[in-house]
Amino acid sequence: MNPNIETNPLLERLPKHLQQFIKPQDYSDYTPINQAVWRYVMRKNVDYLSKVAHHSYLQGLRKTGIEIDSIPSMYGMNRILSKIGWAAVAVDGFIPPNAFMEFQAYNVLVIASDIRQLEHIEYTPAPDIIHEGAGHAPIIANPEYAEYLRRFGEIGCKAISSHKDYQMYEAIRLLSILKEAEDTPQEKIDEAEKAVADLQNDMGELSEMAQIRNLHWWTVEYGLIGTVENPKIYGAGLLSSIGESAHCMTNNVKKIPYDISAANQNFDITQLQPQLYVTPTFSHLSLILEEFANKMALRTGGLSGIKKLIQSSALGTIELSTGLQISGVFTNVIEEEGKPVYIQTTGKTALAYREKELVGHGTLTHPHGFGSPIGKLKGFNLAIEDMSPKDLQAYSIVEGEKITLEFEGNIIVEGEIITGSRNLHGEIILISFKNCTVTHGDTILFQPDWGNYDMAIGKKVISAFSGPADVNSFDLINIVPSTKTIKAKHTDERDELEHLYATVREIRTNKSSKTELKVVFEKLKNNHSNDWLLSVEIAELLKDSDEKQLLQEVLVHLDQLKVKRPEIAHLISGGLDLIFDSSLPNLPLRH
Repeated sequence: MNPNIETNPLLERLPKHLQQFIKPQDYSDYTPINQAVWRYVMRKNVDYLSKVAHHSYLQGLRKTGIEIDSIPSMYGMNRILSKIGWAAVAVDGFIPPNAFMEFQAYNVLVIASDIRQLEHIEYTPAPDIIHEGAGHAPIIANPEYAEYLRRFGEIGCKAISSHKDYQMYEAIRLLSILKEAEDTPQEKIDEAEKAVADLQNDMGELSEMAQIRNLHWWTVEYGLIGTVENPKIYGAGLLSSIGESAHCMTNNVKKIPYDISAANQNFDITQLQPQLYVTPTFSHLSLILEEFANKMALRTGGLSGIKKLIQSSALGTIELSTGLQISGVFTNVIEEEGKPVYIQTTGKTALAYREKELVGHGTLTHPHGFGSPIGKLKGFNLAIEDMSPKDLQAYSIVEGEKITLEFEGNIIVEGEIITGSRNLHGEIILISFKNCTVTHGDTILFQPDWGNYDMAIGKKVISAFSGPADVNSFDLINIVPSTKTIKAKHTDERDELEHLYATVREIRTNKSSKTELKVVFEKLKNNHSNDWLLSVEIAELLKDSDEKQLLQEVLVHLDQLKVKRPEIAHLISGGLDLIFDSSLPNLPLRH
């Protein structure tokens, strides 16, 4: 692990291909304006969500130690999350869906450590620490929901993608980065939006990954719980958006009982959601997840599972009825009467049993691909895997014998048996030949001058899934996204504004003299007349002070800002309501 990344025991067992996505959280990167944005959103959320969120939310804030006043540090989160069996890591924005879900399978919460800019305080399409830290983290303190999240990751990371899914991921990632970055030219955003729209209109049949991402969106991100008539919020996207958490409770958003049909309901990350799904309980989420998993190639295998892997053009695995697992990029399948009779990979391939690579059958042994018949021998009721030693002897399937094996589907294997490998039940899972020829009709599938031939044994394909059986069989490093998040620019004007925010934060944190507030406010009004959040913070500090005249000036300035910038008038009003009308529930401000 990177020495700059605070850890807990769960992080130590993460495989290297997941560790490559982790980046250190440099807490010094967070500016005083960032801290003010976090504080405003948290104060608004806690005030409002205490009324409309599932009761686990406020309990989870306390359990996970998420503070109202300060952006959480990964060290503090990991220290506290370890008590409930979870960990957290910082990453750079969106990461590939399979990796995101695999982190969940390891009980690790992925947190995009950047924070939205002030102009996007209500909502950002980019993942940020408000969304992840204040949205996801509190709810995982609920044990039933945490188990759903872990199980979702376990199943989801095995979902097979289409070759267009990764294009869509990269397009959405780029769009979210451009929308969140300061001063992005509108034409660049328009271009990125068009790329996403074009892909959405040309995705074809939804892949397993696309479907399970839909389920993730409508539950983990945008889920409601309770009844259609009286729902509560638990989805992180809603919990972290002060705009959408209010909008979703109106009649403008259709409420639908949650079922498996949500897998086919696509979403647009750049828009308010027109409909949301309501689950009666957290346990119901797990029932729907298992219902979906039963339809996945992970559990159904067969010809359709192999075809999904071929269409994905990505590293995947099939498991045979003997337990032998073949991992590689599948490029061809020969079928007969709706069944696979021969499978072929191209490029590096590895064989495994129970997620452990078979000795001598890694990618060095199979660097150019692997092909094998699947199924039964023609005219035999007994599959090779079911044959006893006596049966094998009777059919001359023993070491040193030259033999011709004709499989269903007209696959013929001719060669001299060298050796065989067995599984824990004593079943043969692999037979190796020398001087071997494999044919399908007039097509040569393998010939002697290619070397020894390893033939997989299995009468059927029982599972097909994304990724390798043994993650150590392949070099999975350097699959990080091609784009990077864009940091805020440094200007003299911005630096002065940051300094003013820092001064106000210092006064509030240390409860020091408020005499500086007048100077701060004058500079703010004269040099940064469009900024509204710092004036709200100044009003908060002045509320119970003797500076009534200054407070009045600040309130007048804010009223003028409402007129000047009507698009943020409700944000100003919301901030002032917190100061003058309400008290927050009893939650930690600082540790």
